[in-house]
This record gives sequence, C-alpha cells and structure tokens, in this order.
Amino acid sequence: MSSGQGSAGNIIAAICSFFVPGLGQLVQGRVLSAVMWFLAACIAGVVTWLVTLSLFPFGWFLVSLFACINAALYRRPVR
Repeated sequence: MSSGQGSAGNIIAAICSFFVPGLGQLVQGRVLSAVMWFLAACIAGVVTWLVTLSLFPFGWFLVSLFACINAALYRRPVR
C-alpha cells in the first residue's frame, strides 16, 4: 500500500479524522498524535460551548478539519 500524500490510506484516515479528530492518526499508527488531536477537540468544544452557550460544536468541528488535513498530508518517514 502506498503511504504518500493522497494515498488511499491517507484518504481513509482523513475521513476518519473528520468525524472523530485523532481517529485517522490512530489508523495511521500515530498514537500520541491521535490523543493530542482528540484532546484538542474536546477542549475546543468545551471552550466554544462555554463562550457561546450553544450546542453547535464549532470548536470540535474546527479541530476536526485540521485533524483531517493533518491525516491527509501525512508522509511516513523513510527508513
């Protein structure tokens, strides 16, 4: 399987990260990155909820977009 940008694996990971930030990074085997993206989404969701008192998860959505892009552009290091 190709592991470069735009590969099928990266596209699947990007889709996973769009719905649950960090899930795509977990699919790629990057556990620490996955945990950090998920925590960032949780914190952003809470902060935007506290600021707006709205149930629309804008912070979560914004972080999920960045996590999606991060998963899509990931390149495995050459060994």
